[in-house]
Amino acid sequence: MAPTLTLKSGTSWSDAWRRCLAVAPEAFRDDRVLNLWGAAWQTDGRALPATSPVDGSPIAGPPRLDGDIAGQAVRASLDQHRAWRHVPLDERRARVAATLDALTEHRELLALLLVWEIGKPWRLAQADVDRAIDGVRWYVDGIEPMVADRAPLDGPVSNIASWNYPMSVLVHAMLVQALAGNAVIAKTPTDGGVACLTLAGALAAREGIPVTLVSGSGGELSEALVRAPEIGCVSFVGGRDTGAAVATDVADLGKRHILEQEGLNTWGVWNYTDWDALTAVIPKLFDYGKQRCTAYPRFVVQRTLFDEFLAAYLPAVRTLRVGHPLAVERREDPYPELDFGPVINAAKAKELNDQVTEAIDRGAVPLHRARLTDARFLPGQDTSAYVQPVTLLNPPPSSPLHHAEPFGPVDTIVLVDTEAELLAAMNASNGALVATLSTDDRATYDRLSPQIRAFKVGHGKPRSRGDRDELFGGFGASWRGAFVGGELLVRAVTQGPAGERLPGNFPEYHLMP
Repeated sequence: MAPTLTLKSGTSWSDAWRRCLAVAPEAFRDDRVLNLWGAAWQTDGRALPATSPVDGSPIAGPPRLDGDIAGQAVRASLDQHRAWRHVPLDERRARVAATLDALTEHRELLALLLVWEIGKPWRLAQADVDRAIDGVRWYVDGIEPMVADRAPLDGPVSNIASWNYPMSVLVHAMLVQALAGNAVIAKTPTDGGVACLTLAGALAAREGIPVTLVSGSGGELSEALVRAPEIGCVSFVGGRDTGAAVATDVADLGKRHILEQEGLNTWGVWNYTDWDALTAVIPKLFDYGKQRCTAYPRFVVQRTLFDEFLAAYLPAVRTLRVGHPLAVERREDPYPELDFGPVINAAKAKELNDQVTEAIDRGAVPLHRARLTDARFLPGQDTSAYVQPVTLLNPPPSSPLHHAEPFGPVDTIVLVDTEAELLAAMNASNGALVATLSTDDRATYDRLSPQIRAFKVGHGKPRSRGDRDELFGGFGASWRGAFVGGELLVRAVTQGPAGERLPGNFPEYHLMP
């Protein structure tokens, strides 16, 4: 009989909230977070109710602004930008470094907020915070040659990012943009992360970093955050539908932009025998329930290897650990070791379950379906945002699982007989961020990998967004605008010589670094 679990001591949402009030009283009120604009914390905006995906309990929601107030915030950010761009580099670097020291001091609270707001297991929540801190330190230490003969943009950088990596993607980008001489604006994601971002924003604002943090619906704020003439660059991370609308706006305006969009990242298996290596990597591919832009939800497998593939894949996927990220047997126990917790909300869980049911009804073959009763939960807790791992063979073309990224713990497998079919299946979404080809023969990899339309292609190993000097971008519809990573991130948010062509994917050209 499974032991009865309890919440780890000191980790409740009320514990985290009390700590936020103590650490940054300027940014938090008794029952809500504030917006930050005009270099001051503002009580404007209508705070919406929100619940944690972990157990459905109430947490702080985003204080949504209307378009008029957002426009005022953007104009105030331009004033900050005009002053900040003339601050000497050594001072900018010192202030960013001081912000990193403050983030380090409060890393455990930032991670705990990520657990409650977006459902990250403790290990992954801490990793998100640490990657932000360590990544920006790399820029602080090496910024001089990156900004040599370059200048800040004419206006602030507007950041609109998805909810899944508030620290290592959004806060990381904002601090590097500020280090390069720009004021920065961020829209807090609607689906989660507002308290974590508010705390990080408060720590940065105390050090004099020109940060603006606002909440609201994308449609209502897009006039200010995307189309406003004051904006010098738009940095977007999210889905293709919203990204396409942003891409149209910035292209029409001729505005600097970085638009990271989703793609169906694929893992091909062709003339391959190292099954132990594949078994070892499968659980890692399920980190955070595949709610990552670099997740691999599609395997494209040579038909004659399908039996061996299953023998390697199924034992690995059956080891996955799912449950409440803070549930322990004794209150003083260490945090549980989990591969993932909930998906972002109950609506997403229902969407995934409905897609799986529909795909099976239309002919997909279920190869693996774990039971929710096997997950680790507190007694009587809400489990509506949890989805156990599912694997389907041959999703029908009519199913969204055939051509789109599910953004959840759902794997699909497609069988192929020829190299041409392999490449067609791996390129199903017209461009991706990452891909991998497992094949024993290096010459086969060298011949096929250039035909895979992904920015990064691994040989038997997963690829990731990367840190420090590793570049990042996408092919096809998965990316619009300037590529980032390493010095390219700084180049994307600064001005170089007249006529400069940034590496990236633009309507008029595609330039690889």
